[in-house]
Amino acid sequence: MGTRIMVRVAGRIVTIAVILLWSLFPIYWALNTSFSTLSGADSTPAHYLPSPVVASSYRSVFGIGGAGNGISGQLGRSLLNSVIESGAAMVLTVVIAIFAAYAFARLQFRFKRTIFVSVLATLLLPAYATLIPLYRIMGSLGLVNTYIAVILVYVSGFLPLAIWILYNYFNTIPRELEEAAFIDGASPVGALVRVVIPVARPGIAAAAIIAFLLGWAQFLFPLILTTDLSTQPVTVIVAALDQQRVVPFTLLMACGVIAAAIPGVIALVLNRYIVQGITAGSIK
Repeated sequence: MGTRIMVRVAGRIVTIAVILLWSLFPIYWALNTSFSTLSGADSTPAHYLPSPVVASSYRSVFGIGGAGNGISGQLGRSLLNSVIESGAAMVLTVVIAIFAAYAFARLQFRFKRTIFVSVLATLLLPAYATLIPLYRIMGSLGLVNTYIAVILVYVSGFLPLAIWILYNYFNTIPRELEEAAFIDGASPVGALVRVVIPVARPGIAAAAIIAFLLGWAQFLFPLILTTDLSTQPVTVIVAALDQQRVVPFTLLMACGVIAAAIPGVIALVLNRYIVQGITAGSIK
């Protein structure tokens, strides 16, 4: 029995180690390259630690000392675009999802189950299958290369998941709280705003964080819907830098590290809200 337990524990440790290595090694290698000189990063055999350690790539990204060849301006604008597009999509997604999830969780109306299942079924639809139709729709409305086009596409993609998260969370809230509000004369909307939303803040926070992180990570849709720096997010700009021969790949790695650091920090700091919101409804 003791041997079986040891083998099982060893198997779990090896599995976790492999997963961590698979997940973290690209991040480590990006950091290693970004702090290396161009000759050091291109050396054979590869250096697994920067030798010497330099921060010239990050000085170029931030335009310190006049370096950067315009990279700092491009990255700064693209970061602002990502914040605007992901933040606006997050707000719209959460607001719409709150009312939709509350309706599915509490109200009774015809075809409720059919509509709910249909909404969730869109999660199974490959994103690239909707790319051309969405582009044609935005093109016909004259919205290509605008914030509105990117935000609306993001909302359409994130809304089903946000509704599912909030639907499960609303189902964990006792109905007695709303019934007490109804006795006091509150309408369903009043009960939602005054009673349900304050109690459901962890679930709402989880939906908001996930929507923001998903928006920040998008590449394919903004690549097609945006055409210049005025609306392109950081994911598109970092990929576009690779097409410029004057940009060394150590600088590309520094841009990638900065772009990945923002959602990484958000996910680490707010991890408990994400877990709490996602797991709501699993135990009643």
